[in-house]
Amino acid sequence: MQTRGFTFMLINLKIKQKFTILLVIVLFAGISVSGLALSVVLRQNAEREVENTALILMETMSSVRNYTSTQVNPELQDKLIANFLPQSVPAYSAREVFENLRSKEEYKDFFYKEATLNPTNLRDKADSFETKIVERFKTQGKTELSGFRSLPGGDIFYIARPLAVTEESCLVCHSTVNAAPSSMIQRYGTAHGFGWKLNEIIGAQIISVPAERVIKKAHKSSVVIIGIVSIVFVAVIVLVNMFLNRQIVRPLKRITRMAEEVSTGHMEVDFDQVSNDEIGHLARAFKRMKLSLEMAMKRLKSNSSTNRNVAE
Repeated sequence: MQTRGFTFMLINLKIKQKFTILLVIVLFAGISVSGLALSVVLRQNAEREVENTALILMETMSSVRNYTSTQVNPELQDKLIANFLPQSVPAYSAREVFENLRSKEEYKDFFYKEATLNPTNLRDKADSFETKIVERFKTQGKTELSGFRSLPGGDIFYIARPLAVTEESCLVCHSTVNAAPSSMIQRYGTAHGFGWKLNEIIGAQIISVPAERVIKKAHKSSVVIIGIVSIVFVAVIVLVNMFLNRQIVRPLKRITRMAEEVSTGHMEVDFDQVSNDEIGHLARAFKRMKLSLEMAMKRLKSNSSTNRNVAE
């Protein structure tokens, strides 16, 4: 029933209106399909952009760790025995440097954590989700993981890399309780942070950012691009309507008007062929029809006159 009603409506519409409806349908279909595809592509691009920023930050934190481990610790080694300084711990240095970076607008939404299975400072203790990431690094040999994680405060996008014991200087504090500085034991106790081994993966460097940041970035780009595409489509609809009106609708109206005049006996009108397209061919066909009609009317008048003369 609805199909019949739509068909009846199309029959009663003019060519210009039909083309406009068709183009509007194409517009909405195109925007819908392209919008879905575009949202996927732009979200992937936004993820890559955020991921690249996170990787740069992670490399920076690794450099801070390396600097602390190779240059700061050796200089403070003798002093640390009597007085432990958290600033000498690579993880602590990296965390503090990152917090300074977060004071800048472009990095305020990023968070850094060295999620460790057996940390000295429980602030770095890996939760169940982070523990699974570390286990994947240890068992599957992964060098990088990324994805989304759901938290009570909202989803986050994270990127993680394995954290291994690469310097023997780390084992001074984390191998056994007896080897650790007494000042460190007084500060953190002996319950955790020991038993580490050289080249062992003991945790993961994780940088995260609210997923909303990724979604907003992709959404903003989608709105801009879809807006541009919509403007282009609307411009095309207007141009097509102008073309139809000039090249098809007006010539057809002129031909129709002339055909109506000819049908009422006004044979002085002429069907001008203004183009060589189908409209021009139609005008030429009407012109031939008009000539044929004139010849037929002349013969009819001639036969009528002859019959009158014979009758007289």
